Amino acid sequence: MTGLDLRPLTLGEILDRTFSLYRSHFRLFLGITGIPQILLLAVQLPQMALEQYYPRSFGLSNFTGLAFIMVLLVVAVVVYLFSQGGTVLAISEIYLGRTITITEALQRVRGNLGFLFGVAVLNFLAIAGASILLIIPGIYVGCRLLVCVPSALIEQRGPRDSLNRSWELTRGYAGRAFMMFLLFLAIAIAANLLFVTPFTIGVATALKNPSALWLWLVLAQLGSRAATILTQPILLIATAIFYYDLRVRKEAFDLEFMMNPGAQPSAGPGSVPSIL
Repeated sequence: MTGLDLRPLTLGEILDRTFSLYRSHFRLFLGITGIPQILLLAVQLPQMALEQYYPRSFGLSNFTGLAFIMVLLVVAVVVYLFSQGGTVLAISEIYLGRTITITEALQRVRGNLGFLFGVAVLNFLAIAGASILLIIPGIYVGCRLLVCVPSALIEQRGPRDSLNRSWELTRGYAGRAFMMFLLFLAIAIAANLLFVTPFTIGVATALKNPSALWLWLVLAQLGSRAATILTQPILLIATAIFYYDLRVRKEAFDLEFMMNPGAQPSAGPGSVPSIL
C-alpha cells in the first residue's frame, strides 16, 4: 500500500503534500542536504582563511587562487548532485509507501553520479541556450525540464532521454512548474533575508577591521548554507510529487503501481519525442 493515494492532484494539493512530507520527514531531508553542504563548507572556510591572511598568494591573478576556485567549483557541483539526487530518491521511496535512510539515499546517488552529472549539464545548456534568445524562453524551457532528474533517477534513463522524457511529461503543464518555481524563489529569498542579510550588514560595518570582517564573512557563509539546507528540499520534494502526478495523469501510473506495488517505476509507453 502506498503512503499517499496516487491520483491526479491540483497545484494546491501538490504543495500541501510537499510541506506535509517535508515536515513529517524533516530530519531525513535535513541530513540529505546538510551532509553534502558540510563538505562544501569544509572547502570554503579554509579558502576564506587563506585569502584573508595571504591575499597575494590566493588572489585570482595567480595559479594557487585559480586552483582553489576550481576545487571549490568541483565540490559545489558534487554537493549539488548529492543533495538533489538524494532528496528525489528519498521522496520517491516515501511517496510510494517505502522507507529509506539518509545513508541509503546518498549511497544510491553515488552509483548514479555520472549520468546525473550529464543530466545537470544538458539541462543547464538547454536553459542557457534558450535564455540567449530572451529570458522568457529560458524560463519556459526550465519549466518543461523540471522533472528531468526524477526521470533519470527513477526510470534509470540517460541524460538526453531524461530531458526528452521531462519535455513530454510536462506538455500542457508548464504553468504549474512555473508557479512551483515562483513559490520556491519567494521562500529562498525570505530565508536568505533572515539568515544572511544580518551578517552582510555586519560585513559592511567591519570593512576597516580585518578580524571582525573575517568573523562576519564566516557567519554570512554559515547563514547561506543554512538557508540552502532548509529551502532546497522544498522544490525537490515538489518536483518528485509533480513527476508522479504527471505520470498518473498521462500514463495511469496509479493503476500500474496498484497491480505491482513492489516493482520499480518503469518508463511510460511509447517513444519519447526529442527536444534536442
